[in-house]
Amino acid sequence: MPLTLTPLQDIPLIRQGDNLADIVVNALQKNQITLENNDVFVIAQKIVSKAEGRAVNLAVVIPSQRANELARQIDKDARVVELILQESNEVLRTRPGTIIVEHKLGFVCANAGIDHSNVAELGDANEEWVLLLPTEPDRSAEKLRNEIKSITGKQIGILIIDSHGRAWRNGTVGIAIGLAGLPGLQDLRGQPDLFGFELRITQVGVADELAAAASLVMGQAAEGTPIVLVRGFPYQLREGSLKELIRPKEQDLFR
Repeated sequence: MPLTLTPLQDIPLIRQGDNLADIVVNALQKNQITLENNDVFVIAQKIVSKAEGRAVNLAVVIPSQRANELARQIDKDARVVELILQESNEVLRTRPGTIIVEHKLGFVCANAGIDHSNVAELGDANEEWVLLLPTEPDRSAEKLRNEIKSITGKQIGILIIDSHGRAWRNGTVGIAIGLAGLPGLQDLRGQPDLFGFELRITQVGVADELAAAASLVMGQAAEGTPIVLVRGFPYQLREGSLKELIRPKEQDLFR
């Protein structure tokens, strides 16, 4: 089966408390798509965070002494720095405008994934809002999968993605930050290659590969297509989690 990625059109602006399962099912109807077993929904982190109330008004954030000191060093809003520190296990690197951290979820990212873009509608001219990552994206994905299954009766996968930079290359790409019902990592060790050579180290980050593909059709700016339906995912669906994709600290050569 060919792999197809279809961004769902007519997704409304998401507000705190919105039921994403109902929004997904309604979007399928509007787009005249019939859900099938083994389909996968790729969901932009931003709408999950909005639905779960992870928006923060900077007007109410009081920076700590550490946040103020770090903000002066890197020329960044001390209120944002305070949120970054609250969302992180450890600060790894800094440069003007950027803080590289180990997020509480375990992965390394810039500015704890805190985002200013596409959140302006949450406030008014006197307010400035930012959006934090979901508290437990795997749980968010599992909840959404179960709710969609209860409505449709179909076995599906859910992938929640965000845009991150990479240590070796310029530019951001979509990566998985939460998943349910599909593998994060596909272990090919022990399988033969085209010429019969047994693979010894090959493990494929299939959730990240799918995240990058879906991010390409979602867009990064004003496209308004935060949900992508994937059909023909070339690996068997199974239970999975973000932990599969996070390299242990002792194996991370960049630490």
